[in-house]
Parts: sequence; structure tokens; C-alpha cells
Amino acid sequence: MSGALAEIDRGFVRIAEGQVHYREAGAHLGGRPLVLFHPSPTSSWILQPLMRRLGRHRHVIAPDTLGNGDSCLPAPGAALDIACFADAHRRALDALGVGAFDAYGSHTGGNIAAEMAIGAPDRVGALILDGMAVYAQDEQAEMLARYAPEVAVDHIGSQLNWAWHFVRDNALFWPWFKRDAAHMRKVGLPAPETLHEKVVEVLKAVRSYHHSYRAAFAYDKRARLPLVRTRTLLACAEDDMLLEYLEAVAALMPGAQRLVTPGGATPERAEATAAALLAFLDQG
Repeated sequence: MSGALAEIDRGFVRIAEGQVHYREAGAHLGGRPLVLFHPSPTSSWILQPLMRRLGRHRHVIAPDTLGNGDSCLPAPGAALDIACFADAHRRALDALGVGAFDAYGSHTGGNIAAEMAIGAPDRVGALILDGMAVYAQDEQAEMLARYAPEVAVDHIGSQLNWAWHFVRDNALFWPWFKRDAAHMRKVGLPAPETLHEKVVEVLKAVRSYHHSYRAAFAYDKRARLPLVRTRTLLACAEDDMLLEYLEAVAALMPGAQRLVTPGGATPERAEATAAALLAFLDQG
């Protein structure tokens, strides 16, 4: 892969709940789009390095999940499970005039992408699940209880301090709330500018970010992933904290291909990762 990086455009599309924000690249290329679903707790903003590389070869669309980034909130009283978020994405794609598509999902977005493939197998041509976890029962309970707390907005701005430390500690520890040597990550902090931008994305949705996070932690992968019939690649970056779960996920999807990627920590690694994902998609 080589050449100038693709430009990214932004837009909104309206569904019943309100406006869904999305990023898009390579629209002039036509063909079957590749729809990317972002990880929590940010938005499609975090997928831009991948989009700029994939968008040289494919039409790529990356919506913000409801309650994240610049998308509207879920409807009051909605179930707020993965099926709910997948349904909203389907309706947003309908409104954009997208029919059949390939799907890529990272972390929370992987759960959404898998559920979309289960619910609409005639629309999802190929599926990439990048970084998935299968938690033990006690581990799942702890994640639901502690990982994504509700955050109150107050007059002293405590939400600002919380968001900064939440994002910073996610880079330093896994899980972020276990701040001891045994749970230290080895990736180091991102650049200050990147850390700031990620915090800004979290702050946009600080009162609602936890809904999609908790839906992902509660998603019953042991029951749902075996239902996927779409051609699937199980990918995970070599520095992803969820790499330890790759074999457990693969056991639920024995027909899927597996790939450990270089990730996207540097432009060179991002290029190699994008090339590997495109190679899988081109097999079809």
C-alpha cells in the first residue's frame, strides 16, 4: 500500500432517535462499502488512521454509536443492549442508502458488527472482528460493576478530571481501575495531543458513554458468536490487551480465520494492518 492518505468527510443522517454522525472516505470508489464500528469509549474519530489507509482502496463509512461522539442518544426506555445499537446502525445505513456491505468492528464495535451479521446475513458480505473478549462469569460481573461508571456533571467540573484520568489510566493499566504493578500495560502513554483528543471525545458523551460499554460487557458471546455464518476474520493487534482472549473467541467460531496484526501505534504498523485487512476482504 502506498500513496497519499484518503481524505475523510463527515456528515449526519437522521433516524427516529435523532441524528447519527458518521465519517466517510473513498466514496468515489463505489462498490460494496466497508462499514467500520468503533470501540468504546470514543467515536469513529479513533478509526481515522485506519480509514485514511483503507479509503485509498475501498469506500469506508464509520458511524458514531448512539450515545457516543456526535451521535444522538438512544431512545428513552430503549433496551440498551447490543441488539439495540446494531438496529440503530442498520437504520442509519438504510437512511444512507447502503445495501450490502462488509463490516469491521473493534472491541464494542466488534460486538455490534457480529450482531449485525447474525441479524442481517444477506447484507454483511465479510466480517472482521478486531479485539474481542470472552470473560469468565466473575470477570464479566466485575467489568459490568466497575469499568464504565455513570458520570455526573457538576459545577466544579469533576467530570473533566475523571475523563482525563479514565483515558490516561486505560493506557497504563488493564483493566484501568486496577492501578498496580500486576495490571500495568507496556504500551506507554500516547502523545499528549492524542490523549487530549481522546478525552474530548469521551467528554462529548460523558453522561451516556457507559450504555454501549455495558452492553458490550453483557453481550453473551458464547451464545451469539456461533450463530455468525458470515466469512469472518478474527483479528487482534499484538499490543491489544484483549489478545489473551483470541483463542477463546476462535473456539466459538472454528470456521473463522485468525490474524495477529501489528496494530496502529506507528504509521508503518497502521499500513501493514490495513494491508492485511484488505487482503482478507479481497479473498471474497
